[in-house]
Amino acid sequence: MNELLNTLSATELSRQLVRRDISACELVRACLSRIESRELQVGAWNYVAADAALSRAKQLDEGPVQGLLHGLPIGVKDLFDTHDMPTTYGSAIYTGHRPLADAAVVSLCSEQGAIMLGKTVTTEFATFTPGKTRNPRRLTHTPGGSSSGSAAAVADHMVPLAFASQTAASVIRPAAFCGIVGYKPSFGLVNRAGVKALSDSLDTLGFLARSVPDVALFAAAATGDLGLMKLEVSSTPRVALCHTHEWPHADHDTRHAMEQAARSLAKAGVPVRELVLPAAFAGLLQAQKDIMSFDLARSLAHERMHHSESLSPGLRELLAAGLQVSLEQYRAANQLAHAARGMVSAAFGEHEVVLAPSARGEAPATLEQTGDPVFGRVWTLLGLPCVHLPFSRGATGMPVGLQVIGRYGEDKVALRVAAWLMHRLLND
Repeated sequence: MNELLNTLSATELSRQLVRRDISACELVRACLSRIESRELQVGAWNYVAADAALSRAKQLDEGPVQGLLHGLPIGVKDLFDTHDMPTTYGSAIYTGHRPLADAAVVSLCSEQGAIMLGKTVTTEFATFTPGKTRNPRRLTHTPGGSSSGSAAAVADHMVPLAFASQTAASVIRPAAFCGIVGYKPSFGLVNRAGVKALSDSLDTLGFLARSVPDVALFAAAATGDLGLMKLEVSSTPRVALCHTHEWPHADHDTRHAMEQAARSLAKAGVPVRELVLPAAFAGLLQAQKDIMSFDLARSLAHERMHHSESLSPGLRELLAAGLQVSLEQYRAANQLAHAARGMVSAAFGEHEVVLAPSARGEAPATLEQTGDPVFGRVWTLLGLPCVHLPFSRGATGMPVGLQVIGRYGEDKVALRVAAWLMHRLLND
């Protein structure tokens, strides 16, 4: 039984740990065993703190239950500072770098009893140049980016939970490609102190797990909002399908997932309605690109000016493009985003959430790029809570799903409806 502990959900593991039916040491050893057997193929980790994790687990086993995440091993995206493990931000520039303090969210989850098992691979400064990670569902396919190592580690049962972050689509896309649940909270819900900044107006910390209750547990511990774990639905949710202005980018597999969801909703007694976004939203995709590239060129000014030779050609090109975005363009993009955020509630109408594409389709069969973030950019710009649901398969058998999007600040509603939908989509 112990060798299978790593395959259990975080919520089930939490129950067993609190009851002392299993020990934190047993769980950590099970995760380390899985890493030992699969890491050479998957490449999810930059650093594994095996001895420190076992020492921490022993302390937890010998003391009182510490918090919501008592004894749960967690993967820490290598964009998040850790004082006791290297933090490289996916770049050779920071090889061996040891910050003086943990990121706030790492400290907060440690305070809740979590065990930081190690640092998971991120793309170069969480942009688009891939790291070494492969998709555990099929090793010739990308795991997505930039939270590639975190998604792969969770999908491959190396850890039940892992930190992620999103500036364009870096929580939702790797969750979609690896077939797990990804939760990008409302902008600003999670403290970002100690996480390498890319864009102050877009960066959002998120959570990866294998079920909606698991990401809700993780988020509750990270934010202190226990209401995020209350997933009971008292009445049939009000859900709309939203193809978005980016729908032409969707391939057959994502289109099939939307049709499958429509059938499941109808079967569950939910009126299947299409939510059409305002025409002004068609400009948000370019606005997000302009804001992200403008901010990135400035956030990475030190690296650009003093370590340009250590940056990948792709990142140098991206930074150069950011310097070409004028201040007038940047301000216009932010004005459009501000106006659109004020229109979201009216656009949702009577619906609590919308279901929309997470990615173009299956994970591309390449390790040279991380896939197109087209279906995440606009929702990130709007700052809305998003939950990816992995319920379908594409033409070649790789995972496909959709994301649930809620109104700003209504993360509890988004998670509740996501849990309700996931149950029906998987069991239809």
